[in-house]
Amino acid sequence: MPKGKNQKLKLYYLARIMLEKTDDEHMITMPEIIRQLEAYDVTADRKSLYDDLEALRILGIDVIGEKDGRNFYYHVGGKQFQIAELKLLVDAIQSSRFITEKKSNELIRKLTDMASEYEAAQLKRQAVVHGRVKTMNESIYYFVDDVHRAIAENHMISFEYMRWNEKKELVRRRQQPYIVSPWALSWDDENYYLIAYDESDDTIKHFRVDKLKSIKVLDKRRSGKEKFKEFNIAKYAQMSFGMFGGLPTKVKIAFKNELAGVFIDRFGNTITIRPYRTKGWSETDVDVALSDQFFGWIFALGDGVRITGPKTVVDRFAKELSDAAKLYE
Repeated sequence: MPKGKNQKLKLYYLARIMLEKTDDEHMITMPEIIRQLEAYDVTADRKSLYDDLEALRILGIDVIGEKDGRNFYYHVGGKQFQIAELKLLVDAIQSSRFITEKKSNELIRKLTDMASEYEAAQLKRQAVVHGRVKTMNESIYYFVDDVHRAIAENHMISFEYMRWNEKKELVRRRQQPYIVSPWALSWDDENYYLIAYDESDDTIKHFRVDKLKSIKVLDKRRSGKEKFKEFNIAKYAQMSFGMFGGLPTKVKIAFKNELAGVFIDRFGNTITIRPYRTKGWSETDVDVALSDQFFGWIFALGDGVRITGPKTVVDRFAKELSDAAKLYE
């Protein structure tokens, strides 16, 4: 049998065929493998292919051979990612606002390369546009890498922090750059946040990563280690609404019993829920970052919720409602 011109790539093409053409639901026979190789201008006989399939197993590709009747079938079993896992990753990428649409498509294409052509078709059906407004900051991936490097090397960073103006232009929030000690990155409310210690204010702050610009990793060592140890990211994300900062305050809230799940979903199942004086209502105490976003959340829940304390918070919310009502007089 004359040899094809791509014989040196035989093992590569065989691996590609097995990974792309087979999975737990789709198998291939030896004659089909030979025909697939011929499409790449590679000739092979059965004996050499048995050795090649064993070589793939040694290289870590889980090639499985099974006899069914008179025929023997081959397929790749345990892949690096199962199809269900790939679907979860695709969904996460698609729904992430901090990943641009262009980058989303690139990442999903790379994920489909890790599946067979049959599984890839399932991933493509899932890769639909959700209508979400994604970030337009294509540099976010490099910023995240810079922050991770600074954390790993125990260095401070400097950056410009941007905001949108009425002309839809990104402008600096202040002229001088921020200089902080990065300690963590948090993904909350569909956005990526930098959690950092600001030495000038002696406090932990958060910054939207897609609003960062001109990041520099400094030679200066990080500070605020003890402050960050006291900081509970999960609790902070729970009490912050869309990571909008505000004065941490313990608030007493009454709600109709059917809304108990709303508060458990928001603040966790460790909150204390007790009967309220109104029949069919309950009450809880929660720590929140007191902000307009928190009041907006309460307002959106309608007449099934009311803030009952402290009085300063009740009065502030009443004033917010009164001021809003005046806009429509």
